[in-house]
Amino acid sequence: MALADPAGCAKGSEDDNPFPDIIELNVGGQVYITRHPTLVSVPGSLLWEMFTQKNVRSLARDSKGRFFVDRDGFLFRYILDYMRDRQLVLPEHFPERGRLQREAEYFVLPELVKLLAPKLSEQNSLGDDPCQSDPEELSPGADAARSLTSAVAALPGAVAGFITIGYRGSYTLGRDSQTDAKFRRVARIMVCGKTSLAKEVFGDTLNESRDPDRPPERYTSRYYLKFTFLEQAFDKLADAGFHMVACNSTGTCAFAHEQTDDRIWTSYTEYVFYRE
Repeated sequence: MALADPAGCAKGSEDDNPFPDIIELNVGGQVYITRHPTLVSVPGSLLWEMFTQKNVRSLARDSKGRFFVDRDGFLFRYILDYMRDRQLVLPEHFPERGRLQREAEYFVLPELVKLLAPKLSEQNSLGDDPCQSDPEELSPGADAARSLTSAVAALPGAVAGFITIGYRGSYTLGRDSQTDAKFRRVARIMVCGKTSLAKEVFGDTLNESRDPDRPPERYTSRYYLKFTFLEQAFDKLADAGFHMVACNSTGTCAFAHEQTDDRIWTSYTEYVFYRE
C-alpha cells in the first residue's frame, strides 16, 4: 500500500520496543505503511535485523522521517506481501522474476528465494511455479493454456518471449449502421519483438530489409511480413507455440465519400502473442 502522507502513525508502546506499531517505509521512492510485527515476522531477515535493534537512530530516514531502504520500490510490494502471509502470488506472465529473486536474496528471505528459483520438471522443462496461483488462472481457459505450455516445452530450443503483430488498414461504413463494413486488403503486417524470435517464427517470410543488421538478442519494430493475410501470421505463431494474450485497435474517420455518404475509416490494430 503506497501513501504519500506519513501523518497519523501510531506511537510506540511503553515497553522496550523503540519502534511504533505502525511503520512507514520509503523503499526506492515508494512509500509503504505496515505494522512492526510484519517487518520482524521472519527471524534472521534483513528487515528483522533492522527493526529489532535498539538504536533507532542508526537507520536511514528520508526528509519526512520515514525509514529509507535503497532498493526497488515496485518489487518490494511482493516482498512485503510474502512477509505478511508466507505466500507468493505473482501476476500472470510476471516478467521480473529474476529481479525479484535478487531482491529476496538481499532481504535474506531464503524460503522466498526457493519459491522464485526455476524448477525443472521430468520433461526437462520449466515446471509449475511452487507459488499460489492467481484467481484468473482458475478460469475455464486455464487448462487449454497449460496444455499449450506443455506442448511448447517439447519444442527443441523453445525460448519464452513476446511478439506483437500490427497492421494499419481501412474500411468503408455506410450511413446505415446495420450495413456490414467493407474492409480493404491489409497493406502490410508489421512485426515487433526480439529479432531471434521473429526469425524463428516467420523464417524467410520475414522482410528484414529495413533492419538488416539487427543482432539476434536485440528488439526491433521495423520488420514486416512478405504476405498480407493475418491468418497466416496467426497460424505461424500458433505452430511455434505462441498464444494471444492481448489486442487493441483504434479507428478514425478519415473522410466521407461525396456521392454515397459512405465514411472511410482508418484503423491500427495490434495483437500481442506470448510463449512461455
